Amino acid sequence: MKKYSFILLFFLILLIGCSDKSKSKQNVTSTKDSLSSYLSLANDTRIPFELKQKYNQKAFEIIINQEDDSINKVNLFKIANRYFNMNDWKGYFETSKLILERSKNSNDTVNSAKAYTYLGDYYGAKNISDSAFYNYFKAEKLYLNLNDNYNLAKTRISKANLQYYENDYFNSEIAVFKALRALKGENANDLLYESYNLLGILYNEREEHGKALEFHNKALTSIDDKSIPVEFQSKATSLNNMGYVYLNLKNYKQAKSYFEKGLEERNLFVDKPKLYAMLLDNLAYAKFKLNESNELPEQFYRALKIRDSLQLSSGVIINKIHLSEYFAYKNDTLRAVQYAKQALALSRSTNRLRSVLETLKQMGTVDPKNVSLYSKEYILINDRLLKAERKMGEKFSRIEYETDEIKVENIHLEDKNKQLLFVFGGLAILAVLLYIIKAQKTKQRELLFIQQQQQANTDIYNLLISQQNTIEINSIKEKKRVAQELHDGVLGRMFGVRINLDSLNKITDDSGVEKRLNYLIELKNIEQDIREISHNLNREKSELINNFVAIVTNLFEEQKKTYKSRFIFSIDPAIKWDLIDNAIKINLYRILQESLQNCNKYALASTIQVEIEKQDMDLTLKIIDNGIGFNVNRAKKGIGLENIKSRTKECKGTLDLKSKKEEGTSITIIVPIEQIQKTTTK
Repeated sequence: MKKYSFILLFFLILLIGCSDKSKSKQNVTSTKDSLSSYLSLANDTRIPFELKQKYNQKAFEIIINQEDDSINKVNLFKIANRYFNMNDWKGYFETSKLILERSKNSNDTVNSAKAYTYLGDYYGAKNISDSAFYNYFKAEKLYLNLNDNYNLAKTRISKANLQYYENDYFNSEIAVFKALRALKGENANDLLYESYNLLGILYNEREEHGKALEFHNKALTSIDDKSIPVEFQSKATSLNNMGYVYLNLKNYKQAKSYFEKGLEERNLFVDKPKLYAMLLDNLAYAKFKLNESNELPEQFYRALKIRDSLQLSSGVIINKIHLSEYFAYKNDTLRAVQYAKQALALSRSTNRLRSVLETLKQMGTVDPKNVSLYSKEYILINDRLLKAERKMGEKFSRIEYETDEIKVENIHLEDKNKQLLFVFGGLAILAVLLYIIKAQKTKQRELLFIQQQQQANTDIYNLLISQQNTIEINSIKEKKRVAQELHDGVLGRMFGVRINLDSLNKITDDSGVEKRLNYLIELKNIEQDIREISHNLNREKSELINNFVAIVTNLFEEQKKTYKSRFIFSIDPAIKWDLIDNAIKINLYRILQESLQNCNKYALASTIQVEIEKQDMDLTLKIIDNGIGFNVNRAKKGIGLENIKSRTKECKGTLDLKSKKEEGTSITIIVPIEQIQKTTTK
């Protein structure tokens, strides 16, 4: 019945466990589902900005409480991407910084490099070019060590774009060619397109128009729908850039054809409204230069409206300069000046020095009366711009140099650290060897001491036995002598009584009866004395059959005399002590001593019971008290208890210690008799 109850209980526990696991799995699945849902909603372009921010924050709260592993970092990058798409630069920066900190703490080089590129993108968007360059450079070095050519090239292109933005054309060109070198053998049409496109723009700025067209054509041929999504409108971008090269070549007809082809690209306005407005403005400008008046100035206005709605300040400035040129050509000086002034004010407010130069040039054209003022300002700003560009280029070079210097210093430090590590490692190995040698010597000394102690215990026991034998022999002799004297004395008394009784036979009065009664009483006393003497002598003789029992009995008698507690003991007479090895008897005797000492000092017991008995093939020793007890699990393991355990182990026995507060303590030691017999045969 108990067996069936146990099985039922086991299955019940198993069922509860499975239920808990099921709930746990459901919770994990629910969390994953909600996280996926929040991330999807945060990227939905149809949802208002505030709601997307809210969903992204909810997703972040789930991710931040999860375990910091590679999946966790992937999800954090998703959060950062959504902030980037929302132009929430604060959220983007804080998330990217958090990923970098976690990646550094876990020595995750891959995610550290990626986090550096994210921070570079942030500072680039905020026009903090030196910080952007520093983060791109850090990412570049990590990708170089990782042999990740794709991301290395991607980072170098980002760095090149930043240098182009700061008009550091020479170093930008070098960075692009480094990216192309890293891409050799890689299937990366998307990065090839970006590289060729940027080279085309760079050469156009340097008025190397032939090379510019060559690289723009390479960019067009590298477009692959598999690696470059259609919505990126890469073809329309290249067509616009090629048309712009022809504008600079004053080949307005060719420029117009490229702008028209670009505008024909499918879903351009939906996918890239910024590019659509640029193409529309450039087309209108090409038409203006070709003296084609159809749809002018409406196309300029349409482009301006789109740019204004998108808050594209640089595009708005260019658009208004084009309108100023158009109205100046139409001899509408008022509107020409009006648009030029608006462009100048906007370029000054945005601190775009190149745009200020372009608008000052236009102001000098449409407002010839103040041309000297505009020229002076133009010269001052141009000098300022050149200094700023040179300073930024130097700053980029200094960042690379200082970072490389730090790297060299780190290498030197690493070498020194390695040397120190080898020295300390050698010292540590030497110390370990010395410790092992010392430990071995100590262990040998301990083993020698244990052997000496065991021999000493055996000698002590043999001495005790010898002393006990001597005492017992002397005691027996003394008892025999006393018994003999008593016997003789008793017999003398009996003889005297018998003589007196014989004499009383002649007396017949009452006094004779009284004397006879007294002599009878005396005879009874003599009889009792003889019986007691005989009984005591016989008991002592039986106790002396075995000396170990006598020694233990003496220990128990001392316990009774010294302490007030009630002491009960029993020794099984069936045990053949003469077959038991002395070492085992010594251990049992020491265990008894230690246990009684614990009872007397700590237990405060009123009753102590000791039993030594034979049970089947085992010798069992029980020590039981009704003292205050103790918590076996929490109590400190003193030397006494450890001694009992070690002595039990030496006897190849088992120890069972039970104790509860206010319920007393019981110690049960079981020694196999087989083990005893094996010990005696050695």
